[in-house]
Amino acid sequence: MKIIVPLAEGFEEIEAVTIIDVLRRAGIDAVSVYLNENPVKGAHSIYIAADENIKEIKSEDFEGIILPGGMPGSENLKNNINVIKLLKEINGRKGLVSAICAAPMVLGHAGLLNGKKAVCYPGFEKYLQGAVPADSPFVKDGNIITGKGPGCAMDFALEIVSELKDDSLKSSLAKSMQVL
Repeated sequence: MKIIVPLAEGFEEIEAVTIIDVLRRAGIDAVSVYLNENPVKGAHSIYIAADENIKEIKSEDFEGIILPGGMPGSENLKNNINVIKLLKEINGRKGLVSAICAAPMVLGHAGLLNGKKAVCYPGFEKYLQGAVPADSPFVKDGNIITGKGPGCAMDFALEIVSELKDDSLKSSLAKSMQVL
């Protein structure tokens, strides 16, 4: 099982690293991709070396896509035609589509949130075009999972593990990482 995690300049480092780490611990191949330059500079000037160039991947090789938030990372994701194309293709076949923090705005921009419950970083609700805003650390609606922000990254990542694998793996990972 392979999941795309695009890293755009200005991404939220806690979210990206937590998502990639937890998925890999679960035996899910979380493939980080860069949009322009590699390594990618995060919102707090931490550089992360991504695995592949987004221009060289095909959506059919992946079961899902997860967008870390952060600014201007989320804006950079929203403005990248390759990201939008991947989102639409994966969503079209009901693959996992996830975003956290400011990144759910990208899902709204791509037209994927119509009638769906969604959460985002407080203040970004106006960008959830067509969504029904919820108030919880994360929310799942169909094949779409959205999360609120950096402090929710662990629970968000564990929920994705539950969705892609099962609840028992989610529980055992949480126990082994001392998630209380």
